[in-house]
Amino acid sequence: MTAPVVIALNRTGEPVAHRIAEALDAALHGRAGRVDEADAFFANALTHVRDLFAAGTPVIGVCAAGILVRAVAPMLADKTAEPPVLAVSDDGAVVVPLLGGHRGANRLAREIAQVLEARAAVTTAGDVALGVALDEPPLGYRLANPGDAKPVMAALLSGAKPRITGENMFGLEGDDDGPVDLT
Repeated sequence: MTAPVVIALNRTGEPVAHRIAEALDAALHGRAGRVDEADAFFANALTHVRDLFAAGTPVIGVCAAGILVRAVAPMLADKTAEPPVLAVSDDGAVVVPLLGGHRGANRLAREIAQVLEARAAVTTAGDVALGVALDEPPLGYRLANPGDAKPVMAALLSGAKPRITGENMFGLEGDDDGPVDLT
C-alpha cells in the first residue's frame, strides 16, 4: 500500500493529525491559513483530497466524514482499486474507515485507534460478525480465487459453516459437511 497522507483542516484537529502522522511515519498536509505546521499546505480541501485519491494515496482526514465523502464521491467506481479513506474526529476519539475497509482502511483504523486510545468504528459485516475479511487475508497469504470471496462471505454471514482443509487462519468453526470450502 502507498504511504498514507494525513489531512488537517484546522488547529483544533492539528494535534491529533500530528500524532497520527508521527505514528504512521506519514506526511501531514494542512489547510493553508488554518493549520500551523505541516509538510505541505493546500488551499481547497475537496480538490486536494480528490487529487490524492485519484493518485491512489490513502487519505486519513482529521475532519468530518462528509468532507471526505463529498471530495471522492464523483470518483468512486471500483472498490477493488480505490485507496483507503478514513475520517478521524478532531478530538481523536473516533476513527472511521469510510472506503477501502478490506484494502487496508480497517487495519489503519485499528492502528490509529490504538495510538489515540480511541474507537475504530469498523462497519464491514465480516469483520464485525466474524472477525474475518476473506478478501483481506493476513500478511503472507493470498486469495486463490478472489472472485469467490464475496459469495463465500455472504454464505458465512448467513450461518454456513465452512469445510476447512489445511490451516484455519481465521479461527472459524468448521463443519465437514459444510457448503463452503476454505483451504
